[in-house]
This record gives sequence, C-alpha cells and structure tokens, in this order.
Amino acid sequence: MAVPKRRTSKARKNKRRSSVWKLDAPELVECPNCHGYMTPHKMCANCGYYNGKEIVKKEED
Repeated sequence: MAVPKRRTSKARKNKRRSSVWKLDAPELVECPNCHGYMTPHKMCANCGYYNGKEIVKKEED
C-alpha cells in the first residue's frame, strides 16, 4: 500500500488547491438584432432572438 514518506506542507497543499476554484468570466458577444450583450450560442435575454429567429416572444413595456 502506498504511504506518503513525508507530510505535505501547508504551502504545497495550498498551491495545489489555489487554482481549482477560479472561474473565467463568460465571453460576451453583441446580439445582431438588438445590439445588447449575450453569451455566444445562446438565445439573447434582451430580445429573445437566436440565429436570426424569434425564439421567445418578448412583451414591450
């Protein structure tokens, strides 16, 4: 059975764990219909269009 020969130091343990939780900010692209920002390959939350077609009908306020 494999057993560690030496104790893992706090610095080494924390270095290993430091980059696991970091997330990148989502990439945003401009909507061709309303020119608002949206995530790529998803329906626009502002106007409800995707790939030039209306997916969700939005009511005007």
